[in-house]
Amino acid sequence: MNSTKNMTEGRPGPLIFFFALPLMIGNLFQQFYIVTDAMIVGQVLGVNAIAAVGATDWQVWMALGMIQGLTQGFSVWMAQEFGARRHSQLRNVIAHSIALSAGCALIMTIAGQLLTMPSLHILNTPETVLSDAEKYMRTIFWGIPVTMAYNLLASILRSLGDGKTPLHAMVFASFTNIILDLLFVAFLGFGVTGAAAATVIAQLFASILCLVKIGRIDILKPEKADWTMRYSSCSKLLGLGFPLAFQNMIISVGGMIVQFVINGFGVIFLAAFTATNKLYGLLETAAISYGYAMTTYAGQNLGAGQKERIRQGYRTGLLISLATSGAIIALMIFGGRPILSLFISGDPQTVSETLDIAYHYLFIMSVCLPVLYYLHVTRSCIQGLGNTVLPMLSGVSEFVMRTGAALLLPAFMGQEGIFYAEVLAWMGADVVLFFSYRYCSRRL
Repeated sequence: MNSTKNMTEGRPGPLIFFFALPLMIGNLFQQFYIVTDAMIVGQVLGVNAIAAVGATDWQVWMALGMIQGLTQGFSVWMAQEFGARRHSQLRNVIAHSIALSAGCALIMTIAGQLLTMPSLHILNTPETVLSDAEKYMRTIFWGIPVTMAYNLLASILRSLGDGKTPLHAMVFASFTNIILDLLFVAFLGFGVTGAAAATVIAQLFASILCLVKIGRIDILKPEKADWTMRYSSCSKLLGLGFPLAFQNMIISVGGMIVQFVINGFGVIFLAAFTATNKLYGLLETAAISYGYAMTTYAGQNLGAGQKERIRQGYRTGLLISLATSGAIIALMIFGGRPILSLFISGDPQTVSETLDIAYHYLFIMSVCLPVLYYLHVTRSCIQGLGNTVLPMLSGVSEFVMRTGAALLLPAFMGQEGIFYAEVLAWMGADVVLFFSYRYCSRRL
């Protein structure tokens, strides 16, 4: 029980920050192995290989986003039951979540394999990278059950206020992934398939570590009655998880439309865009962590009936997150170009051209980071209050803005226009979330 954290008592600022901090470090390690993945692929296999991996970004993110949406939605109810100290009901919610997650993982694995090639053709993937892109996607999609297991187990721990165990699991997985990347790609010559397999195996180890920790938490010791399945509980969990999964799915569809436009600009532009997108995860890491903290904080305090404390925590969390975004802006503006150069290899002219495109995109995204951080904190707070429909609507707004920008701006601005699609998507979501939070706050 020592690893759990009751967020219904104490000052909100330190609670939110120190809950988010291990998640932040864990996410950094996760991004570190994603970045290392891309570095090894780019340096060992070349520009075409990293372009192939980049051509799958949004399809892979769609699967991951749907998994994260479902499990995060499930954790909202868990956090509320933990905050209310209803431990028997908490175990029953977890049991239902496990059953639903297993069924969804099976469906998504089959769908992923069936849709791999159609999605690559629809997105106009260049023929020179099509074969590698297919191999990478299929391997990642075979690992969907593992990805689902890790995200569910980590969500259970976070709902109880334990951000340290997912950190330890991710640190271990990161180093495992790097070692396997070097073994599979650099030494055994498995190509992009080896990079994908390394990611799946690393997540399997992370899942095992989280499972072991859960088994040691006294209040989660399973009893036979916990596994009594009820339609009403399944319905409520899907009502919480499905809107978030749909939100991430529709955001991904918008991203695929962007990918379609990018694929038409050639392999060099695609490689540059991919290099920057690998750093995008680093830009977003702290925002995601503060978001998880706000979901747990709001959920636990709602369960405990501490409504004014939720408003106080939201204001504090927002200030902390905006200050963090300022520090990241400075780091990316002054250090982004050397970091990007680690992803790119080839003849000097190709490297220079690719690097110029990549840094220009990184600069635009970096200076607009406060918009993204407001999005994550506000959306997650609303989710923690048990409302996952309004965050879904913000995802629809993201889709509209991202798609509109990707399809319309290049006609007037050329390649430059595609750089603003992501930022405009964040802004579109923020408008919806601003009014959504005011609505939820009044209802409290």
